[in-house]
Amino acid sequence: MSSPGSRRNSCRAAVCGSRASSEYHNRRRSSSCSYFSSGAQPEDFSVSLSQPIFTITLRFLLAIDLWLSKRLGVCACEESAWGSLRPLARLVEFSGHSFPWLIGTVYTLLRGESVEEREIMLNLALALVLDMLLVRLVKTVVRRRRPSQNRSDILSAFFVERYSFPSGHASRAAMCARFFLAQLVDTASMRVLVVGWAALVSLSRLLLARHYVTDVGFGLAMGYCQYSLVERLWVTWDCLQDLLFLRLRERLNWAYSGLWMVDWKHLG
Repeated sequence: MSSPGSRRNSCRAAVCGSRASSEYHNRRRSSSCSYFSSGAQPEDFSVSLSQPIFTITLRFLLAIDLWLSKRLGVCACEESAWGSLRPLARLVEFSGHSFPWLIGTVYTLLRGESVEEREIMLNLALALVLDMLLVRLVKTVVRRRRPSQNRSDILSAFFVERYSFPSGHASRAAMCARFFLAQLVDTASMRVLVVGWAALVSLSRLLLARHYVTDVGFGLAMGYCQYSLVERLWVTWDCLQDLLFLRLRERLNWAYSGLWMVDWKHLG
């Protein structure tokens, strides 16, 4: 039969063990929802009065950007303030991915019934490719690290890129929204729907802590300007057919000249 002292010691050990376990789970939960990823280092915003005024102003604005982005990342993980809305934010995020847009555009292009519809889908496909190339170029040059993200997301392992600036989702949403408003949408209700979708996609990047505020803002401006370039370089369906016909004619001429030379060699 155990003594009262041994019972007290066992109770103390159980209480200490439960406290240690709860503290461990709390630390693990907070570390999984930390704002910076394990591979990213916090940015240094320390300033000195000896630095130029431009450098001081830039560091001050970047500090505000970091603070505001951290405050908006309320769906960064399930334990966040609005963690229950994370699945909905991820669904909105997926609607702005490049691969569904490319697949849907190419499918509509191949299934198009009229020349006008095919022409619009052709230029939309070219605009999406242009957006992906420009965003990748800027990200490679700037090389800004991303804020923290939920690594348990399956889609994040395939679609989330390494660098943050600018936001490809925001750029794509702004470009597609302006494209739709100019080419496809003709009613006020649909215009509100398209603009609202672009705003929600951009906002989801901040709520999920995928990007900083400046990443999203620059991405929106970049996508808005991209449509102006697409509009200037608009490819008509007749122009595409003429280009393909010329390429086919060049290949046929090259093949015919090759056969002609082979025949002359045999005759010689």
